[in-house]
Amino acid sequence: QVHVVESGGGLVQAGGSLRLSCAASGRTFSSYVIGWFRQAPGKEREFVAAIDRSGDNTKYLDSVKGRFTISRDNAKNTGYLQMNGLKVDDTAVYYCAAKAGLLLIGTYAYWGQGTQVTVSS
Repeated sequence: QVHVVESGGGLVQAGGSLRLSCAASGRTFSSYVIGWFRQAPGKEREFVAAIDRSGDNTKYLDSVKGRFTISRDNAKNTGYLQMNGLKVDDTAVYYCAAKAGLLLIGTYAYWGQGTQVTVSS
């Protein structure tokens, strides 16, 4: 089991950058795939990015490719989402999640409380 807590959200102008962190408890952080999701007001939660257990493989939502970078530091039990070139449409609550499956297989069982990202025009 793993417990995750997000941080790093805030208010930023369009074109700006933020780095979200996902701090995980437990000694088996490296056993989990880490994913980032977001939910904008009035919209369903959507997948943003994921990184496999080793950090060698990633997957992104098409609209964030080239702007967002997911990474992890297993020694620090922390995952990251670097967001550059932010757009107003990126405004949402961002959630970190963890699963014990493979990058594209399995269900995310562990979720954080979310961190608000607001991009102003």
